[in-house]
Amino acid sequence: MKRYRLYIDESGDHTYKNLEDINRRYLGLTGIAIESDYYRLKFQPQLEALKQSHFPHNPDEPVILHREDIINRRHAFGVLDNTDCNAAWEKDFMEFMRTSQFELFTAVIDKKAHRDRYGDAAIHPYHLCLAFLLERYRGYLRYNHAKGDVLAEGRGGKEDLALKEAYQYVWEHGTYYIPTQEFQKILSSKELKVKYKSQNIAGLQLADLLAHPSKLYILSSQGRIPPSPPSFGTRLAKMFRGKYNLYGQKLFD
Repeated sequence: MKRYRLYIDESGDHTYKNLEDINRRYLGLTGIAIESDYYRLKFQPQLEALKQSHFPHNPDEPVILHREDIINRRHAFGVLDNTDCNAAWEKDFMEFMRTSQFELFTAVIDKKAHRDRYGDAAIHPYHLCLAFLLERYRGYLRYNHAKGDVLAEGRGGKEDLALKEAYQYVWEHGTYYIPTQEFQKILSSKELKVKYKSQNIAGLQLADLLAHPSKLYILSSQGRIPPSPPSFGTRLAKMFRGKYNLYGQKLFD
């Protein structure tokens, strides 16, 4: 039986504050599901080779792909100020995306609409998106006769503990649509794993790079925001539509 891991990262604010601000209204949670042997033998080594090719570094001090650092040309990514270097990086990264084997899951929640509807009973938006992702991940694993676990990007302290508790609640109680036993048949661990991109986790780095453009793709396709201007992110979005189809993509109110 094949084994998968779902690598999760977020895009947006996970609180119910300043919801009139369009930049804070929506939270997106993206998961990248990768088969374990493929990840170990091909995906992780190929991503490391890609980073070493464009951002040469001592392996003892690895370069960590982080969207905000890349956009702002911080640290090793300062070389991308050079037009030719940036074009070469984008070309090779797109090729890596085109040839890599993974499934992309994204859930987006309109926090304002959800809070307006449920008031103080509104569920924590991150935890709600996590439940939606687990439902779709479970469906994907079941379809492929596989099992899998989940690794999320750590946020620190109490937030990590709360996230683990939210996962464990789904494991123990199921969701409105899927009973407990159906999750326990498929998920190979009753505990959510939490690590940090600083630990050079390849799956978390890819989730970080894809979470924001994936969220924007869903919002623009649903007419919630204007279409994004041409950019590297919109090129990625076209690849989502053509290759990965945002498996289980959904916007929730």
